[in-house]
Amino acid sequence: MILIALGANLSSAAGPPAITIASSLGAMAAQRIRVLKVSPFYSSPAWPDPSEPPYVNGIALVQTPLGPSGLLAALHAIEAEFGRERTHPNAPRTLDLDLIDYDGRVEEGPPVLPHPRAATRAFVLKPLADVAPGWVHPVSGKTVAALLTALPEADVAAVLKTTA
Repeated sequence: MILIALGANLSSAAGPPAITIASSLGAMAAQRIRVLKVSPFYSSPAWPDPSEPPYVNGIALVQTPLGPSGLLAALHAIEAEFGRERTHPNAPRTLDLDLIDYDGRVEEGPPVLPHPRAATRAFVLKPLADVAPGWVHPVSGKTVAALLTALPEADVAAVLKTTA
C-alpha cells in the first residue's frame, strides 16, 4: 500500500487549495502514479502559526512502478508544477505531497519511510483512516485508529471534513 498525504494552504495557478490538490491528482498520471482512492478533504489550522491560512488535507492511495526515491522525485516535480516554493520549514505552500508509506517499508532514506511525523499528525491520520482503515504503522505496529486515539483530543477535533 502506497500512501501520499495531500496538503495546501495557498492558492496556485490552478485555483484555491482544494482545486490545486484535485488538479495534482490528475497530474500524477503523467508521472506514472495511478490514483486508486482519495479521502475526503479536511481543513486544519496552519502550524506552527495558526494566523496563516488553514490547510486543506487528504490522503491518496496510489500504485506506481516507481521506487520510493523515484516517487518522491515525481511528487516534488508535481509540487513545483503547482508553484511550490521551499522557502523555510513549515512555510505556507501551494501544494505539499508527502510519501507516508510505501508497502510497509522501513527505510532511513531518503526518503525516510514511513514518514517520520505521520503518526503524530491528526491531519494525516484522519483522512488516512478513511482511505485505509486497516493500515498499521510499519514501525510501531499500531493501527491508524490507535494512533488517532493516542493524540490530544483537541488536535483531532481541530481537523474537520470540508466540502471545499
